[in-house]
Amino acid sequence: MAAAGIAVKVLTGDNELVTRHVFAEIGVPVTGVLTGDALTRLSDEALIGQVSRINLFCRVNPQQKHRILLALKRLGHVVGFLGDGINDAPALHAADVGISVDGAADVARAAADLILLDHDLAVVRDAVIQGRGTVQNVSKYVLMGSSSNFGNMFSMAGAALFLPFLPMLPIQILLNNLLYDISEIAIPFDRVDPEATSRPVRWNITLIERFMLIFGPVSSIFDFLTFYALLYLFGAGEALFQTGWFIESITTQVLVVFAIRTRRPFFRSRPCGFLIAMALGIVVVAIVLPFLPIGGWLGFVALPPLFFVYLVLVTAAYLALVEVTKRLFYRAFSGSHD
Repeated sequence: MAAAGIAVKVLTGDNELVTRHVFAEIGVPVTGVLTGDALTRLSDEALIGQVSRINLFCRVNPQQKHRILLALKRLGHVVGFLGDGINDAPALHAADVGISVDGAADVARAAADLILLDHDLAVVRDAVIQGRGTVQNVSKYVLMGSSSNFGNMFSMAGAALFLPFLPMLPIQILLNNLLYDISEIAIPFDRVDPEATSRPVRWNITLIERFMLIFGPVSSIFDFLTFYALLYLFGAGEALFQTGWFIESITTQVLVVFAIRTRRPFFRSRPCGFLIAMALGIVVVAIVLPFLPIGGWLGFVALPPLFFVYLVLVTAAYLALVEVTKRLFYRAFSGSHD
């Protein structure tokens, strides 16, 4: 639990000598002791000042357990409480996550959010790590979606300033969004780097906003580069332009997941096979679509072979720039890791 950044505190009605003996038996050092009698003489503010350093509370009654949990929550901690007796019900209700065991009193089980079938704290620790991994994977989706959508809006607005036609047809935009969302179905199953779950994680809206505002325009740089290439290198008309941007857009915004999904260099963090298959599969579908009969119904046309050489180069350059930007971003906002 300590290795996972989880502080364990014992709240018990037993006396100090008995509880210290239990601590010694399991090899956990006592960092501070507070008895129920001493607790009655402390104000809530004084308790808040001491509760972080103390890990043994003995001779405490149910109301005092409730006070201790509220003090921890006021300090900003996410608090779980494990109890099995009738007297533990107030604390189970006060905790962010109340945990009991299958053999506990009916009142305790009714008050708990989770019931442990195995009497083992390792189960709690594993659940916390799994929960952190889920938050990290949801964060990947939010970071990708927000930056991608912002970048696409920026590119669309910029293209509308000088193009005499729509840069992408409405049905093509809908198809782009559909394929992109399908590729992200695999994100909940993705691997999470061990260091990302070694400490508590919290939503950081400020970090998400900054990420969107920085990485969205980065993607737009390559959209504008593609606009130039399509118009002046490939002499694209309306249909060719729309087809080329559709393929470049879906390719870059899908493959960038491999850089965004980790704070490590992307080649040092292995994604799950499902994510790789979904991402590459959607890119292949986007590239092949204009050459199929259905492509004509969607307004697509066949692209010249040299465009795909350009596509490989621009995608590689985009992923490289995202990787460099990512390192600078997290270095600048190193205090916003959670």
